[in-house]
Amino acid sequence: MQKQTNNGTGPVRVALDAMGGDHGPVETVKGAILAAQSTSAEMLLVGDQGPVEQELAKHDLSGLSVRVVPSKDKIREDEQPLQAMRAKPKASVVVATQLVKTGDADVMVSMGSTGGSMASAVLTLGLMEGLERPCLGGPFLGLAPNTVLVDIGSNLDCRPALLLNFASLGVSWARTYMGIENPRVALLSVGSEAAKGNKQVRKSYQLFQDSHLNFVGNVEGMDFFTEKAEVIICDGFVGNILIKFTEGLGAAFAAFAKKRLASSTDEASLSKFAAELVRLTNRTRTNGGPLFGVNSPVILGHGSSRADEILAAVSTAVRYVQLGMVDIMREDLASITGADGTKAAGSGAGR
Repeated sequence: MQKQTNNGTGPVRVALDAMGGDHGPVETVKGAILAAQSTSAEMLLVGDQGPVEQELAKHDLSGLSVRVVPSKDKIREDEQPLQAMRAKPKASVVVATQLVKTGDADVMVSMGSTGGSMASAVLTLGLMEGLERPCLGGPFLGLAPNTVLVDIGSNLDCRPALLLNFASLGVSWARTYMGIENPRVALLSVGSEAAKGNKQVRKSYQLFQDSHLNFVGNVEGMDFFTEKAEVIICDGFVGNILIKFTEGLGAAFAAFAKKRLASSTDEASLSKFAAELVRLTNRTRTNGGPLFGVNSPVILGHGSSRADEILAAVSTAVRYVQLGMVDIMREDLASITGADGTKAAGSGAGR
């Protein structure tokens, strides 16, 4: 098992999947340069050497630590991740993840295929002991900046014990990364009463109540804005629908506002307002999100990310490494799972 070692004593080495996303390598290279300038990170651009070097040649790299690590091809969104990894062992996200495995990079960042990135991370880096699957999470609403949602799309079906593990990871993030002391944990449901919800939520309720977490019960969708809990837990099916809905709502409302205000507001102000609406309704798009539960740091971003959003994802990655988040999460998870990887007493309920 690889232990996180960079604790802020030197530049964080970021393996960036330069081919990932809709606009790689053009935007990934721009984002990498911005990140090297603002975070002093050592940027390892993993991608097809010719196209990446062609983009780098357009920029002034004076005083920046940016270099290319050659790879071949990339895993696309429409490909089955495991098959693609076998067919493309030198794909950019695979090579980038291997750099973390070998200790040549501290963190991997990708805007590419979520499935490909997750598969590469799990198979190359492994999962924390006692954890069956990784999960995606973090703050997803600018309008609720102190609220974390887990899982946001990596696991469509979850047993109660897995949701409890995800809650532990979410609490670690909220407490350490966000500075929230003793975060309150809640299950996302259709009512606040313990008896409300589907079978999964009802079985999870007692398991959460018996845990050491600061569990405050069920919350509803509107409670992302009422500050009843800092860590809200659901399976990835619900979580992904929720973030895609808020992303679409933000874009639709921004277009509506621009149309209604066009006669009374100048274009520059309208564009700024629209961009702010999008930011406030979806933070995972603009900041990137961590893949919780793998043995080394991995940050995933939105496929349509532009340079400034890639910069934000790299900034998240740098702080994630400097705080030692993986080791903290591993230690916190051990309080829910036994040291030998077995479930702690009671945590298997409802499986």
